[in-house]
Amino acid sequence: MGSGALGAGAALPPVRVLAERLGVSAATVASSYQRLRQRGVVETAGRHGTRVRSRPPVATSRAARRLGVPVGVLDLSAGEPDRRLLPDLHEHLRRVAAAPWQPLGYAGGGPLPELLDLARERMSGHGVPVRAAELTVTHGALDGIERLLTAHLRPGDRVAIEDPGWANLLDLIAALGLAPVSMPIDEAGPTEAGLRAAIAAGVRAAVVTSRAHNPTGAALTRDRAAALRRVLRQAEDVLVIEDDHAGDLARVPLHPLAGATPNWALLQSVSKPYGPDLRLAVLAGDPMTVARVQGRMRLGAGWVSTLVQRLVVELWRDGTVAAAVDAAARSYERRREELRSALAVRGVAALGRTGLNVWVPTADETSAVGRLRDAGYAVAPGALHRIDSAPAVRITVSELDLPGIPRLADAVSAALHPYASVLAR
Repeated sequence: MGSGALGAGAALPPVRVLAERLGVSAATVASSYQRLRQRGVVETAGRHGTRVRSRPPVATSRAARRLGVPVGVLDLSAGEPDRRLLPDLHEHLRRVAAAPWQPLGYAGGGPLPELLDLARERMSGHGVPVRAAELTVTHGALDGIERLLTAHLRPGDRVAIEDPGWANLLDLIAALGLAPVSMPIDEAGPTEAGLRAAIAAGVRAAVVTSRAHNPTGAALTRDRAAALRRVLRQAEDVLVIEDDHAGDLARVPLHPLAGATPNWALLQSVSKPYGPDLRLAVLAGDPMTVARVQGRMRLGAGWVSTLVQRLVVELWRDGTVAAAVDAAARSYERRREELRSALAVRGVAALGRTGLNVWVPTADETSAVGRLRDAGYAVAPGALHRIDSAPAVRITVSELDLPGIPRLADAVSAALHPYASVLAR
């Protein structure tokens, strides 16, 4: 694989076949395959065996991953927000530029008190125990998660990961040399049984998406959060990381797990509601955990740009921006629901309760992706998001307009059931 002899999608020999060929035990080969899976080099493809992953364990840029989308094909694979719905920043940038301020030295950087005050007010309204917590700022949600994991864990430690889950997080886990442990989810979030099994497997941390789960759109319900908190209270040595990346775009209540264990953190990013170029996330957590993150920040980037922080303060204080974010959330919701309804009419089940994506199970995601591309749509293969869960494709609704939904639903149905029309004759 490292030499390029086996390309993306290439099948590895069955365990017993390779063991006989090399003259080693089947257990040795099985252990090697497991290590390759943990490092993100290969993936288990069910009845199709073990195959080389379609991208390396350290993620390339989003732009590079989209170079393969042909001209004339609608890109529904990116997972990004609709740029047409992002707030216009011109006026807020002018306000930041006009405000009196002094140039900062290296010793003067750090989280702005006014930003943290606003974040504390916003989080407390969602039930996050901010009075007993510390707050800081990171360069987005993934940056915060990386700092949390590296501050608490060491290579080889196990981490409970939602399955299916965020592809970039799976790549990060592999790049850090950590071992992912599959944590099954449904529309209400990680299952209680899945979390119990992960804890029994000896995980040191668990990463949970609060709302707008990527790729399935799952969101923690009140009952599920209560059940997970009961499980976590019996696992005091587990670091709980919550990623509430969508924030106000989710349009469902936040039911946090924060405080269920001594070490916890909850991240709220501004990228989805206000624009991916705003690399900022507020991190709330127990004092020791936040102190470790701040220490890691000082050793590297130091702090998030004060200019970016001032811009976020301006956005949060503007009622017209809040209304625009709410309108965007309603637009995503309508597109998701229209697509799910259109698919249901055609006999296709799909998940997508919140967020920007719809998750469509399929028996063969490779052929489904290919047929949809032939029909004019680029969608993301579920293999980028899965550990042990079943095949599927992810459809991002950001570039999808309502009039085009019936045609897309027809294409998805045909891609998943290519022989249905022939059998009906």
